[in-house]
Amino acid sequence: MRGSALEYDMTTSASATPASAAVIQVRDLVKKYDIKLALNGVSFDVRAGEILGLLGPNGAGKSTSMKILTSYVSATSGQVTVDGMSLADHPVAIRAMLGYLPESTPLYHDMVVYDYLMYVGEMRGFDGATCKRRLAEVAATVGIRDVIGMTIGTLSKGYKQRVGLAQALLHNPKILILDEPTSGLDPNQIVEIRNLIRELGKNHTVILSSHNLSEVRQICDRIVIIHRGAVVADGTVDELEGKVANTHRLVVSMAPAAGAQAEQVRLGLAAIPGVRSAVLSHHSSLPVEADTYELEATTDIRPEIARWAQSAGHGLVELRRKSMDLESIFQQLTHDA
Repeated sequence: MRGSALEYDMTTSASATPASAAVIQVRDLVKKYDIKLALNGVSFDVRAGEILGLLGPNGAGKSTSMKILTSYVSATSGQVTVDGMSLADHPVAIRAMLGYLPESTPLYHDMVVYDYLMYVGEMRGFDGATCKRRLAEVAATVGIRDVIGMTIGTLSKGYKQRVGLAQALLHNPKILILDEPTSGLDPNQIVEIRNLIRELGKNHTVILSSHNLSEVRQICDRIVIIHRGAVVADGTVDELEGKVANTHRLVVSMAPAAGAQAEQVRLGLAAIPGVRSAVLSHHSSLPVEADTYELEATTDIRPEIARWAQSAGHGLVELRRKSMDLESIFQQLTHDA
């Protein structure tokens, strides 16, 4: 059957899944390749409308998980449900809901961009008019209108990635699965694709695999880390930091009370219960400017610091947690003792 009836209506389908609900549920996935155990009981949820980062060292099981989600390979055991449907029972219906960009973008380099996307649309079952309309919409979305008449093989890596995204978006999928979407791009191209993914995340649920940890931190709402075929962490960057950090690092900037010296303020901060250390990291030579201190504490004692500053007459200019970088969190969670 051909025609626009096969086009996936994201608006209609999205109404079936509340924004806070899990649109994808992965439960106890196991995948064995002969004697190699690629996945060993992987479980996680993906909520509607979020951008989920899937991280892990090489060989951890990220790409295997994505291939199972797209039904490219089957799991040895376990269950995946998408929008309430079992992947095992409804693979074709679920594929219609997915847009997939593998790490090595599968393009026909001898085809013109327009012809390639029309070909993809025909494979999706679109009639000519529907395909042309969607092609025009997607070309504008991913920024390929200027190269629509060019041969794919002559394009830069950045434009090839955009064409790959265009084929993944052509049928207006509810879910996008992107495996290393910025791999091999130059810094300018990386920024362009990151911005594009953020925009796509406004209307699609996105699963993103990447080795670029700063990229994941900038783009993703939540992170799942897989190590040796198992999930070792699941949460926001702040939640993952709490999982591995044994201290709370705080930054405090204060304008000292009249007559108070920076060292007196430092000693006062160090005396607050729970503070392990207090270091003056920046001293202003101007009386009206604030001095900055870095603290390590056993718990998050920002309320106590604020009360102490008020009682001592100091002007509290800044009080915040100092986050761990994602690289440090990743290394601790995937470290083999």
